Amino acid sequence: MTSALKDKIIAVCDKKIVQKGTNVGISFYAFFKNKNDNPELLMEAATWWIQTHQLDHFEKAVKIKELVKSL
Repeated sequence: MTSALKDKIIAVCDKKIVQKGTNVGISFYAFFKNKNDNPELLMEAATWWIQTHQLDHFEKAVKIKELVKSL
């Protein structure tokens, strides 16, 4: 995983946790705008989420943050 994606995921998770608490769920789409302006990064996130870790569509933000921090 690129450092840019790693930093983005951690920042989004932190923001969601502050806004909605530690029980908030997110999908990998949460890391991107509704506009597909960076397809390579989107595919990197999707591959990591779906193929590498076989995560559900929605997962707890705290879980995702810890997975990314452990890389």
